[in-house]
Amino acid sequence: MPDLSDRLLVALDVDGLDQATTLLDKLTGVVTGCKIGNQLFTAAGPAAVEAARKRGFRVFLDLKYHDIPNTVAGAVREATRLGVFMLNVHAAGGLDMMRAAAEAATKAARDLAVPRPLCLGVTVLTSLDRHALDAELGIVSTVESHVLRLAGLAKAAGLDGCVASPREIGPLRLQLGKNFVIVTPGIRARRDSTGGHAPRKEGGMGGSGTGAPHEKMGLGGSGTGPPSQTIGSGTGAPHEKTGPPSQPDDQVRTATAAAAIEAGADYIVVGRPITAAPNPRSAAEAVLEELRG
Repeated sequence: MPDLSDRLLVALDVDGLDQATTLLDKLTGVVTGCKIGNQLFTAAGPAAVEAARKRGFRVFLDLKYHDIPNTVAGAVREATRLGVFMLNVHAAGGLDMMRAAAEAATKAARDLAVPRPLCLGVTVLTSLDRHALDAELGIVSTVESHVLRLAGLAKAAGLDGCVASPREIGPLRLQLGKNFVIVTPGIRARRDSTGGHAPRKEGGMGGSGTGAPHEKMGLGGSGTGPPSQTIGSGTGAPHEKTGPPSQPDDQVRTATAAAAIEAGADYIVVGRPITAAPNPRSAAEAVLEELRG
């Protein structure tokens, strides 16, 4: 199990390389890992990965590959060449596609004499709930059941783990065991002393759910996980807005960092609670302090 400081990945969901390197320079020495997703990679390309690695950061390349197996295998090979420590594919791409990704990572690492990246399957995006699964995608299933099905396929295909929301951590850990890597987005800062909320927006990655607004329950969704942790549902009382008003929160299942780790997540991805803070370094230190209890 990684050290607590290694389990926090800061989401570099910013407009360009200058913003990303400024953030990385502020966070150097506090956190060791970052997430580079579609926004930054589209703006800056592989240079973003190079800039992060040059500063000593491990990179989770969150591009969610979803294509025919041969194309995904080629993309995974190039991501391995870049030296990322973790990458993901959409589990909805199917068993053959995921198997091609896992095999490509292994072969590329051997051929290039570099470490093999962890390969994850994205389950259900945090912006989707049960209604969207049924009405829009034609999937007649609870979100939890669909996440477990996709994660099981990912494991069968040889992937190392999955991306899922805080709600599914407990059931995933029970079904797939302690060695299956779970990466969890949708992490929010604890409420402040006045009862307000931290800003809520970061690139959606995986996992979702349903339920009443702000219900208090364990993170497992099936009676597992720590009790009395507040899970956001994307509805209910307004949240404080310290970031741009044009960036609404589109994640419908969230949790605090400590709750996600206690429930069994191996890595947590934190975006705006750190990157939109007046002092990102202090905000990252606060998240780590929360994890240490």
